[in-house]
Amino acid sequence: MNLYARFERAFGGATGAALRYPGGAWSYPRLRAETERMAAALVGLGLGPDDRVLAQVEKTPQVVALYLACLKIGAVYAPLDAACTDAEVRYFLDDLEPALFVAGAPVATSRPVATLDAAGGGSLPALAARAPLGAATATRLNDDVAAIVYTSGTTGRSKGAMLTHGNLASNAAALCACWGWRDDDVLLHALPLSHVHGLFVALHCAFSRATPVLLLPKFDAERVLRALPEASVMMGVPTFYARLLQEPALDAERCRGVRLFTSGSAPLAERTWSEFQCRTGHRILERYGMSETLMNTSNPLDGDRRAGTVGFPLPGIAVRIADARGAPLPAGEVGGIEVRGPNVFKGYWRMPEQTRGAFRDDGFFITGDLGAMAGDGRVTIVGRVKDVVISGGCNVYPKEVETLLDQMPGVLESAVFGVPHPDFGEAVVAALICAETVGQAQVDAFLRRRLARFKQPKAVLRLETLPRNALGKVRKQALRERHAALFA
Repeated sequence: MNLYARFERAFGGATGAALRYPGGAWSYPRLRAETERMAAALVGLGLGPDDRVLAQVEKTPQVVALYLACLKIGAVYAPLDAACTDAEVRYFLDDLEPALFVAGAPVATSRPVATLDAAGGGSLPALAARAPLGAATATRLNDDVAAIVYTSGTTGRSKGAMLTHGNLASNAAALCACWGWRDDDVLLHALPLSHVHGLFVALHCAFSRATPVLLLPKFDAERVLRALPEASVMMGVPTFYARLLQEPALDAERCRGVRLFTSGSAPLAERTWSEFQCRTGHRILERYGMSETLMNTSNPLDGDRRAGTVGFPLPGIAVRIADARGAPLPAGEVGGIEVRGPNVFKGYWRMPEQTRGAFRDDGFFITGDLGAMAGDGRVTIVGRVKDVVISGGCNVYPKEVETLLDQMPGVLESAVFGVPHPDFGEAVVAALICAETVGQAQVDAFLRRRLARFKQPKAVLRLETLPRNALGKVRKQALRERHAALFA
């Protein structure tokens, strides 16, 4: 049941390109050989099944080999964003207690350290280059942990979500089936390898069928446009598509060979969805997932893809909308999104109480997201439970307000959040990125007949940028903290 054993079977008969990157390419035979040498290097350092490897490295082919090598020997891979601060890294080192920390440069820590730099060099690749081929693939069970992915920790300590070989394998199979992955597909990969989206969703689809990956070091609109004619699938986040739309060269001809654009990790503005369709002829496929569950739902490959929705539950996955006690709600009502299936993680690393509190007695995982389900089973995300603004005793769902603000002339992007208010408990605040002057008066006039008064922003902020994480998701906790004294 080792996930890498499944990939090995797919790699076995493949002779074509595996990773094509600026300046070179690895064939599938080379990717397999590099993985075997990396695995031998890890074993030579004393690592084996269940040992944890913490990696804070830039995106290179060698990082892909490192991840696959960890799967191969049964070690547990824990990726960190390269932008994590020294203080954050110290927390992860103390919490995970890894058998090996792989960093871009030497680090002062009591833990064993190996280096893997942005050019693909360092002590670990040097060790792998001298290692022999033929490293054994460890026997693993479906329930054995393959990776630990840390959540953002915006409301407290970062939690390590333990994902098993079975979680990863089942989700890859479901996505390949749902998205009709083909033997001639070519994936355009501009996502980071430190998050679920880029590391698991994207790479696992390609590796399940041994198809080529165009591995870009990061998202760059001009570079992506140059690569699009070579690709058949692109996976992205909303920021990717918004920035591509700013490029005059984006048109239907450049996207002629692409059969599928997907978007996730953050809400995609309906205006972006519509404008992308007008420019390219493509309807972006939105899906919904998270670190603890991988992918849960998807708009259909064939059929009606609706802007602002995340589609239907994937095969084998149950999704329900529930009240605070876990009781299912009728179609159309807003409630908490709960998920059960082979994709759902094993629990939080060394946090048994947090794990118990995240699950209902019947096995459903409480995602912390709010949504509604239509009568046909289609899911729409409303927001995060922690992002709901309770103003004057009434619930305000930020996405409802943002959807309207994004339609307002002059508004390029909006983020709605709550801050303390002496009279209302919390007040609705709108942060706007604008192409022209838009202020409180204009917002009030625009929303007056479109939205109940208690939902309308009591303050409008014009910002140059919105705080985001590595996947482009707006960090609303940062906005709340920054503007907490607005009505003090």
